[in-house]
Amino acid sequence: MFYTRWQIIAIGLACLVGVMLALPNIVGQNVLRFLPFERQIHLGLDLKGGSYLLLKVDTEAAERERLENVLDGVRRVLRTANILYTDLRIEGGAVRFKVRDSSRIDDARAALQPIVGSAAAPEYQITSGEGGELALTPTEVVARERANDAVARSIEIVRRRIDETGVNEPEIARQGTDRIVVQLPGVQDPDRLKRLLGTTAKLSFHLLSLETPAPGAPAPPGTEYLPGTADAGHGGGRYLVQRLVDVDGSHLTDAQAGTNSQNGEWVVNFTFDSVGAREFGAVTTKNVGRSLAIVLDNRVISAPVIREPIFGRGQISGRFTAAGANDLAILLRGGALPAPLKIIEERTVGPNLGADAIRTGIYACTIGGAFVVAFMIFFYRLFGVFASLGLVINLCMLMGLLSLLQASLTLPGIVGILLTVGMSVDANVLINERIREEARKGRGPVSAIQTGFSKAMSTIIDANLTTLLKMMILFMLGSGPVKGFAVTISLGIMTSMFTAIVVVRLFIALWLRRARPKALLA
Repeated sequence: MFYTRWQIIAIGLACLVGVMLALPNIVGQNVLRFLPFERQIHLGLDLKGGSYLLLKVDTEAAERERLENVLDGVRRVLRTANILYTDLRIEGGAVRFKVRDSSRIDDARAALQPIVGSAAAPEYQITSGEGGELALTPTEVVARERANDAVARSIEIVRRRIDETGVNEPEIARQGTDRIVVQLPGVQDPDRLKRLLGTTAKLSFHLLSLETPAPGAPAPPGTEYLPGTADAGHGGGRYLVQRLVDVDGSHLTDAQAGTNSQNGEWVVNFTFDSVGAREFGAVTTKNVGRSLAIVLDNRVISAPVIREPIFGRGQISGRFTAAGANDLAILLRGGALPAPLKIIEERTVGPNLGADAIRTGIYACTIGGAFVVAFMIFFYRLFGVFASLGLVINLCMLMGLLSLLQASLTLPGIVGILLTVGMSVDANVLINERIREEARKGRGPVSAIQTGFSKAMSTIIDANLTTLLKMMILFMLGSGPVKGFAVTISLGIMTSMFTAIVVVRLFIALWLRRARPKALLA
């Protein structure tokens, strides 16, 4: 029961820091401008109101697009090796084709080795079928890694796009294997964000074909028809473009909305990196006078005529509005999604419902805390007062830690705080009952208190560790509000152990030193 001066100062500073961290949540940030403690607890969607979106990453579409590139590579490799083939197609998650001359199957396998990859870590496996058919199928490990990578990259791009719109404190997290949860506090009309998130934003530049096929005829080899947007001109009709991508939009480094100095129309100005500038300059130098289609998600948004070579910078025009130009610039700056996103669930929470939840939560914590304090003082008198002071410090430290971690407080989190109020005095009840038992046995005050703390310690630690373990499992396996509940309870356990074992014990030790009682009331 002896504390040195430095121990008392350290415990006092820890409690003071916890109170200071919690103060901005009670009196507001503006009142405490002179203090370095300015972080507040973020309110979750169910308390502040806003929008909730559950997105699904279409990894199958991304894999099919990758197989399309493999198909083009197979065609090029077989033509280079002079191997005749038929029925080249994508089917069943694999690129399949038939070798006309069965004696050249081994030659075809050898020619496809650069696509298959190294023998130690192949990306594809070649299997044989009937009639000289060969199939290139992605290996299981590679397919799983690509799917995980697509989800991870999608989360990063979604975060960049939302940050560009200025939404405060968005929460973006992965759920399961292929889903993304997006919570947007304060956003009551998420239509614009849904449009931004639902756009893949894959930009590419293609030269328009010089051929003019007959109406209704299929596109000539090496070309394809792409639809145009209404803003691209010609009523949004079809454009015959070269299938080969002349410049990839992944080389863009910046995109900003602006106005054309000549006609005042809204445009999007973009900048390439060194590789993109070199490629774009080469294409525009060789094709002055030809039309260059600017393709976004397989739709032509503009097809201007190349007037002069362009190096490094370019401009996209297409009868944009100010909002449309800004949104397109955000999409291009954020980068293209590796796979399409589908909105499979959407919820909007009104701010009034959140305000009611906060109010009732405060009432519940206040009433619960009052009952706990009254119980402790009634049964344990002065020691109950010490426990009540520890409870107040515990709540302040819990709020301070939540503020420091910039945690989001949800309705289950408020329930966690309410449970912490009850749990925080459990240790004090165990200690006080042990002290009573020792006092009834005839021990002196110091001995009874010392023994009571020592005997209750193992029970307190065991009970809190098992609860903490359960909360860790909830955090790892749960999602959203369940994680918030687990975090609140876990922090509450740590602060309650500190206040019960250290702070309240310090109060009792200081009282013993000052009062020097002859006996304890049993």
